[in-house]
Amino acid sequence: MARELTRRALVGAILAGGGAVGALSPVRGYLERFAPLTGSAWDSTERETKTVESPHGSATVRYDDYGTPHIDAENEDALYFAVGYAQARDRAFQMDLQRRQMRGRLSAVVGDATLDSDIFHTKMDFDGAARANVALLEDTKAGKLTERYTEGVNAVLTDDPSAIEFSLLEYEPEPWKPVDTMLLQKQIAWTLTGSFRTLRKALVADRLGDEAARELYPDRFDHDSPIIRGQRAERSSNGSSSRSASGKHAVDPSFVDWLSSYESPAGIGSNSWVVSGEQTKSGAPIVANDPHLSLMSPPVWYEMNLRTDDVSVRGVTFPGVPFVVIGENDAGAWGFTNTGADVIDFYRYDTRDGQYRYKNEWRNFDTEQHELPVSDGENRTVTVKKTVHGPVIEREGSRVGVAWTGLSAERTPQAIYEYSHSDGLDDMLDSTKKFDTPTQNLVYADRDGNTLYSITGRIPIRTVDGEEVSGARIFDGSAGEGEWQGFTPYGRSSWEGFIPFDEKPGVVNPDYIGTANQRIVDDPAHYIAEAYSDPYRGIRIYDLLDQRAKSDKPIDRAFVKRMQHDTLDLRAQALVSPLVAATRDANDTDELDRYVDALDSWNHRMERDSVAALVFARWFEQYREATFGPEFRAAGLDESYFPADWVLQHLDRENRWFGADSRATVMVEALREAVATIEDEGEERYGDYNTTGAMDHPLGLDFLGYPAAPTDGSRATVNNYAVENPTGSSWRMVVPMAGNSQAILPGGNSGDYFSPHYDDQLRMWADGEYKSMSRQLRGNPTYTFERGDE
Repeated sequence: MARELTRRALVGAILAGGGAVGALSPVRGYLERFAPLTGSAWDSTERETKTVESPHGSATVRYDDYGTPHIDAENEDALYFAVGYAQARDRAFQMDLQRRQMRGRLSAVVGDATLDSDIFHTKMDFDGAARANVALLEDTKAGKLTERYTEGVNAVLTDDPSAIEFSLLEYEPEPWKPVDTMLLQKQIAWTLTGSFRTLRKALVADRLGDEAARELYPDRFDHDSPIIRGQRAERSSNGSSSRSASGKHAVDPSFVDWLSSYESPAGIGSNSWVVSGEQTKSGAPIVANDPHLSLMSPPVWYEMNLRTDDVSVRGVTFPGVPFVVIGENDAGAWGFTNTGADVIDFYRYDTRDGQYRYKNEWRNFDTEQHELPVSDGENRTVTVKKTVHGPVIEREGSRVGVAWTGLSAERTPQAIYEYSHSDGLDDMLDSTKKFDTPTQNLVYADRDGNTLYSITGRIPIRTVDGEEVSGARIFDGSAGEGEWQGFTPYGRSSWEGFIPFDEKPGVVNPDYIGTANQRIVDDPAHYIAEAYSDPYRGIRIYDLLDQRAKSDKPIDRAFVKRMQHDTLDLRAQALVSPLVAATRDANDTDELDRYVDALDSWNHRMERDSVAALVFARWFEQYREATFGPEFRAAGLDESYFPADWVLQHLDRENRWFGADSRATVMVEALREAVATIEDEGEERYGDYNTTGAMDHPLGLDFLGYPAAPTDGSRATVNNYAVENPTGSSWRMVVPMAGNSQAILPGGNSGDYFSPHYDDQLRMWADGEYKSMSRQLRGNPTYTFERGDE
């Protein structure tokens, strides 16, 4: 009630003259002024039962106590019309903002601050790839139901979307189209697989030398917890070899920095595991999943419970996408983590007079002119160039060709639709063969007792002079190096030059298996990835599962939930002891004693009430900067080029990166800096630093963000929260095949600021609590759909 009164008071002030909004400073700098709210925004504070005309039959939308829509319908056409209506009512601005970003049309509503983003997305032509998807899926069930979903969205957008953001920005959204949904499918895939690491590593090699690049950006981290343990695939002809890009192929640092600002955010990852009935108390499998994505208000996920006579499925999707992406149906449950597969390549070309050389001929670039509208500014014209491999991105004299699997038409929406209808293991495997992008680790269990680990997505095979090579290099596009056979950008691909489904690592009916973005298998038959995430979470997940399996206690839902909230930081476990020893051996450190004492008696868990956790978090960032900062910055490379935490942890004591000092000296000086920061900020415990206040709204307006609740976890813990970005557990789900399923969102299911469900799950998420994920229909009808004229 207090929060609602605060909202009403704020809105009253805004309606009175707009001054309250004008006084708020946008964090991301997109906007400098806002319009006062209209009456429609105020009207959205109350939701009354409403009858809506639908050309496809009857349906009912009920909202439960946490704002999750429970939608039942007489057929799927009516169901997905209602899904579109509900999503648009709850997340219309988020949907519109995301399609604008991917199409390169943000500046049309927010001004020239987003021009660079619009230029990049226009040059990549994600929209062209989405149109290819529409054509490919036109006659499929997914394609037809996307049209029904689109009609439902437009029943809101053409009526009155009433989102506060539309009022603040003074614009009305355009009608939704099926291509918009396919465009958001591309956004998901890009977020999970779009990486410019190859270019960054090439730049490091150019500035710091090949040896430094190999040391700091290794192809493989040395650990014993791959996803599939104890399995070695016969290596194909040099399949895992890695030819690094040489310095002469490096590109301009400002160009790489610009490109890197549009790749997958740091911290994108996830946890999942599946446990067979042989290890559980109930004798039935359990699936656990918490995908790690950007954390913001509203969340990236939208929860829904859907039912017809033919389907009963509950889980989450991305606003703008009609089908449940992660969830549970009558037969079983499934979840995903990012594989980290390398599905993007870069090319240099010989050029002359507006042409590029491809093998033995000179070709014209495929060129189009696009006009970018700019609110309160001059429109810009952008030239889009393409080669046989894909788009060419140019900026200030620098150029690189790009091939990315998501630029082809793909069948993933059909695969996701089929997951909801799957009736067991065979169905899941058949549908997964159609899951073209992105590359994901799929875990699955069904009520027949089956468990599954499989890789989704198309992974290219590269060859140079007939030899299979890795993609960790910049290829000579003019010579046809490394190009993907069977790949047609902006069209339909045959995919014959890609790893066959049966040759990708996978396990049917594992006893248990855990995925946390670590490497998949020790020796894959084909090159899969340029690099994987730090293995801390993967190691810890297997430690916990192994310990439990060897005990006399079976695994149950309560244990799985404790695993999801495990806060042991393996970085701290490795580094705190030498840090304490170094500080106690140093001179003039009396002012650090109480902090060192806290570290010395600490259990290495990143918990909100811990002083030591605060000290470690602040120290680790200072330690990274002190180790790599001097030499990197002298070479014109900022902290985004610093290597992974695993690399920093494993540097030898006298490694060159510590400069003229020893590791011990650098550690102690970093602790001094960390303590100074802590005292300057007035922080007393980890929860003063590690709060949900970092979860901002895309517009950067404080009142649209989330309140600052203390929480646990770090970027290296299973309970994953990287406050620096912020990224972390964007959805936690525990689904036993015998028993009740539970889940939680980091915020609320509604994107309507005035709704009580805008942030009603935030405190529960921060405190490690869950809510029911029952597939029973709950709540009173809010929208009823009745058949109208065809």
